[in-house]
Amino acid sequence: MPTDAQRNLKTRKILFGSLLTLICIVLVYAALLRDRPWVVPEEVKRLKNPIATTESTLKPAKEIYTEECAQCHGEQGKGDGPEARLHFPAPADLTDTQRMKVVTDGEIFYQISEGREPMPSFKKRLTEDQRWELVILVRSFSARSAPPAAEKKPDAVGKTAAPAKD
Repeated sequence: MPTDAQRNLKTRKILFGSLLTLICIVLVYAALLRDRPWVVPEEVKRLKNPIATTESTLKPAKEIYTEECAQCHGEQGKGDGPEARLHFPAPADLTDTQRMKVVTDGEIFYQISEGREPMPSFKKRLTEDQRWELVILVRSFSARSAPPAAEKKPDAVGKTAAPAKD
């Protein structure tokens, strides 16, 4: 084999190996980003929603949600909107009661305000009150999916028994 052909083959092998290495690095990086937690400042986590929960606050929030959020998070907040599959990481399931129990209103407000790829920031697109109204709406998704409280039924002696456990 001539020297130029050997050098050309060696160069192609090096380029191919480099490309495979780069692809592996990107895949590992993407996998690590998938479950990365939101970093929310402590003072923001402690913020309380200044907007009262009423039908008059839920209606405009629902309109904004339908316009800005439903395409990814879905109509019911399950993270199953028509564009959800296009995004990595996938949109959050806002009906997940376990997850939503540990997230404060301030954290939800921060996430809506600041955004994070692929979710856009709404700090400049929505007013502060509109973002707080969305926090109320987001909370309502997990409240609707919560299991109903177990009823206490009187036992044979007439005393109230503890709720049945599944």
